[in-house]
Amino acid sequence: MLNLAVFVSGRGTNFISVYNEILNGNIDASIKVLVSDKPDCPAVDFALKNDIPVKFLSTQKKDNFLSYKELSALFNDSKIGLIVLAGFLKKIPDEFVEIFENKIINIHPALLPAFGGKGMFGMNVHKAVFEKSCKVTGATVHFINKVYDDGKIIFQKAIEIINVNSPVEIADRVLEIEHEILPFVVKKFSENKIKFVNNRVVIE
Repeated sequence: MLNLAVFVSGRGTNFISVYNEILNGNIDASIKVLVSDKPDCPAVDFALKNDIPVKFLSTQKKDNFLSYKELSALFNDSKIGLIVLAGFLKKIPDEFVEIFENKIINIHPALLPAFGGKGMFGMNVHKAVFEKSCKVTGATVHFINKVYDDGKIIFQKAIEIINVNSPVEIADRVLEIEHEILPFVVKKFSENKIKFVNNRVVIE
């Protein structure tokens, strides 16, 4: 069984999509901890109601908040095999990335490497896609490295948006894809089917 840690900053709908697939027996994994930088976000409420341990994270010293150093020790003790960023809006420190190299993945609401980088999250991405008059967009699951949205791409899915009328409409369509491909990738990790071949990520 694959032990997961999930990071969130908001509603946590991608986190919930993974949780539901685990609950339904479709993914052989267990969410050992939910990590958030925002104690009042809806994802935290969902986790607590479903008996998932919650930890709060900050780069500054705060009561009841863990540092990344403390979190890494916790993850090692819990034998965390995969860290899933599911709407987490803070950049992961380089030291943490080094400790968990190729064990941190992120879901991004566009087809990377387009519309990525600092500040490109949530509705900011969809507004940029809309204003560029893109005809296709989608979602990307990728590894985290030391640069915003720069890690190797694991999986992508595209959709046509020829007739959309607003960034909100794009967001709604892309979110459906996110809820599909993030659990898919987590499942493949749980089956040990994510490989590196010729410096590319391959799903068996």
